[in-house]
Amino acid sequence: MPSITIRNVPDEVHRAIRVRAAMHGRSAEAEIRDILEQAAKPEGRLKLGSLLVSISREAGGLTQFEAEQINQLRDKKPVEPTRFE
Repeated sequence: MPSITIRNVPDEVHRAIRVRAAMHGRSAEAEIRDILEQAAKPEGRLKLGSLLVSISREAGGLTQFEAEQINQLRDKKPVEPTRFE
């Protein structure tokens, strides 16, 4: 896993992170990891699956006829499990 070194962190910021970490019952390093993860992967981000569903809904979805055609074209043979030998 990669490491990051952050230089010249102001004293008041370092103190605030230590206080916040103590409030959450973890180390300052764990607190910083959590802060970075929340910033990089926010809860409200739009995920690809959600985006595709919304596009499909806006387009009106498939008609019954289209769904049946796709179903007829599908390969219905059972899938063989992957072997790692």
